[in-house]
Amino acid sequence: MKRLLPFILVLGLLSLGACKEKKQSADIITTKYIPKQPQAPIAMPADRQTTQVKWQGAMYAVTVDRMPADSLSMVKDDSGQEYIDNQIEVTIARHDGSVFFRRMFTKASFVSYVDAPFPKSGILAGIRYDEVDDGKLEFSVVVALPDAVDDVFIPLEMTIDRQGVIQISRDDDMDMLDYQSDDDDSDEA
Repeated sequence: MKRLLPFILVLGLLSLGACKEKKQSADIITTKYIPKQPQAPIAMPADRQTTQVKWQGAMYAVTVDRMPADSLSMVKDDSGQEYIDNQIEVTIARHDGSVFFRRMFTKASFVSYVDAPFPKSGILAGIRYDEVDDGKLEFSVVVALPDAVDDVFIPLEMTIDRQGVIQISRDDDMDMLDYQSDDDDSDEA
């Protein structure tokens, strides 16, 4: 029994220590914030869209080619990440293949129609053919901040008449479904 008594005493002390309320700490453990480091310049993918259009009683092919342009000034976001701006060529060809209209557009083509910070920090994100309206070919144009193309942009409307004259204006009624990615469509049920 004398040998058992120290063992029981040690077990008793350990069990009392285990029942003791533990002190709560106010420390929150988290990972250290490390700002995202800029990577190589980011570019939107090249894109080509051709639409067959009946206009002025004849068929026309409207082709819009978006290409990243290293020759244009780079655009930087708040973190210093560089983005390559785009140039977009619009070509309107007759049914026989002859070209009625061809012009290369850059952000500079639309800079007088957008507000700050878009002239300095925005890119020409896209031009899309919409419809024939009042005898003119109508296009939607988007100048956007490169890191938020779907969220922060200026929508413009561009028309081309039968003489090839271009008119540009702000577009408050732009249908953004054409500019959303396919991933966004899967959220709708």
